[in-house]
Amino acid sequence: MKDFTNDVAPFQTHQNSSAQGGRVDTAARLSVEGVSWSVPRTQRTILHPVSFDLAPGRVLGVVGSNGAGKSTLLRLLYRYHAPTTGAVKVDGADIWSISARKAAQTVAAVLQEHPTDFALTVREIVALGRTPHRMGFGGASGARDAAIVQGALDQLNLGPFANRQLGTLSGGERQRVMVARALAQEPRLLILDEPTNHLDIRHQLEVLSLIRDLPLTIVTSLHDLNMAAAVCDDVLMLQAGTPLGFGPPELVFTEGRISKAFCVTARQERLAPSDTKHLTFHL
Repeated sequence: MKDFTNDVAPFQTHQNSSAQGGRVDTAARLSVEGVSWSVPRTQRTILHPVSFDLAPGRVLGVVGSNGAGKSTLLRLLYRYHAPTTGAVKVDGADIWSISARKAAQTVAAVLQEHPTDFALTVREIVALGRTPHRMGFGGASGARDAAIVQGALDQLNLGPFANRQLGTLSGGERQRVMVARALAQEPRLLILDEPTNHLDIRHQLEVLSLIRDLPLTIVTSLHDLNMAAAVCDDVLMLQAGTPLGFGPPELVFTEGRISKAFCVTARQERLAPSDTKHLTFHL
């Protein structure tokens, strides 16, 4: 993985490499059309209608305070919840109109919470990402599967942990295992729920570098707005389940909009000596 230490300056124009050089053929177009979600029993609305279109190969950051509806939106995108209204379409197909297997071949998700009691090695867990591509009961694990699993392990620097059980790893290491499992799934759309949670600074930078370089369409929730500005092509800001803005970070991240969404006073300042924009927050 490249050195990303000096490559996260906020508010720089970001051209995702996956959208260049003809590599978008491995990425999906995501269309969210008037999607909302309410709790089935109480009918309490958690997410009000949201619409946006994400071109293949772009990275979308979903931001907002705790309880804003970020995780709810992501659950709709990876087909955990069916929307109360509207539709989620990947390459023009409603994800609820295709089989679960086809959906799993197209969309992969990395969640915040990971089970720790798996009696499986890291390699075996990453290999689970190949399940949607296997034919028949249990499937067959061939040379191509093995190569894809090894490639995912190498990409996340997990080779030294390949034969260890998941429960013996730190939270950050487990997070990297789950990202590797998602990559082994060979998705065209990757959903990441707070992917830098539990990671130390170096591994945060490595995951952010990976997000920028993957030839996929990516939707990720992030708490750090400066991080979102550095890594995302577009951002969607939510407040209490209502969209406040969608578009490039430099247009969405205004002082007024951020102050409203997070109930703070936001200021756009400049860092020295890099002379780059940086958001600060005050009560």
